[in-house]
Amino acid sequence: MHSHITKLYQLAAKPSRRIIGLMSGTSLDGLDIALCHIHGSGQQSSVKVEQFITVPYSDEFRSRVQAVFAKRQVDLQQLTLLHPWIAEQHAQMINQALHDWQVPASEVDLIASHGQTVYHCPKRQHQDPAWGNATLQLGDGDHLAVHTGIITVSDFRQKHIAAGGEGAPLAAYGDYLLFGSATEHRILLNIGGIANLTYLPAGETLSGVFSTDIGPGNTLMDAYVRQHFPGLQYDADARLATTGTVQQKLLAALLAAEFFQLSLPKTTGPEVFNLAYLARAQQQSGCQDLPAVDVLATLNAFSAQAIIKLVQQLLQPERPTVLYASGGGIHNPLLMQQLKQGLPQLSLTTTAELAILPDAKEAVLFALLANECVAGTTTTFNHLSTGMPAVTMGKISFAD
Repeated sequence: MHSHITKLYQLAAKPSRRIIGLMSGTSLDGLDIALCHIHGSGQQSSVKVEQFITVPYSDEFRSRVQAVFAKRQVDLQQLTLLHPWIAEQHAQMINQALHDWQVPASEVDLIASHGQTVYHCPKRQHQDPAWGNATLQLGDGDHLAVHTGIITVSDFRQKHIAAGGEGAPLAAYGDYLLFGSATEHRILLNIGGIANLTYLPAGETLSGVFSTDIGPGNTLMDAYVRQHFPGLQYDADARLATTGTVQQKLLAALLAAEFFQLSLPKTTGPEVFNLAYLARAQQQSGCQDLPAVDVLATLNAFSAQAIIKLVQQLLQPERPTVLYASGGGIHNPLLMQQLKQGLPQLSLTTTAELAILPDAKEAVLFALLANECVAGTTTTFNHLSTGMPAVTMGKISFAD
């Protein structure tokens, strides 16, 4: 037996594993690194986050990724070079974090790398019958493994697509393992670049579980800030948006996208919700000459209203539900205020109440997927709902 297979066998047989979960989202703010101690597998999984950090991206990193991000036509050489380069940058960040935490790489069992999404293209978006669903994440797992010395599990979304899914959202798999409750109906809302949620009805089988993208979270607001407020990457604490006025005509045009009429579950990305989408909505509503702060206030309301409308579809009077939020959007006080006002019948809090840091949640969920890849069973996800293939996800890269 090859020594690699022997090591994997030994990892799978351990009662617990230390796994570094990585998340780099469409907001391009930085790399989330969560060092997790995961005991067991499947619905017996328990997670303790030992360390967590978000390493901010440099202007060079963001500009290189933005050159190909969510664009149909790119420089193929640049795209090819980015694949290993992003992994090397992430490896340096991991190595520095481990040094700062005084944790030797030899004491970490796995890295779980989501990679950097640069294009997401489900069939319902491209609408070409000759093609299926597709998505592309950069950040090669082999480079990560070699440059850190740690076995790496990466490229999770391809198996989901191969098994009939759209490659997103994957959060439901980890949410199902970590946050399912026999007594409490829960919604796990993540507000990243794109907002998504997982619906977790109370019950042992959780057969009604599903996950869906909602629409823009931070992505449109961040892109607009970068375009109209030089030197800023985002609207910190919604300081700009709070000085503006929501323009109802523009808001109505933004909410008129065909995407919002699609059946659940569904996926989307900045390929749809981008500055060109905003420009079309401004033209349709006659709002081309608004003050920038008014547009930003309206974009904030757009994200809030999209979330509110979808959550309201899920709520049932006989099922009191708690919404647990995570992601960068929870640091936007205006957005959170709008959600609370728009969903008064709902208890709204964060995943901190469930012992998981809201900023770390997505990285933790990919650590869970890597744990399932190595130590899980083929039946773990068999009770999930339609649209969520019951498959093991992730490709394994060895460190030699």
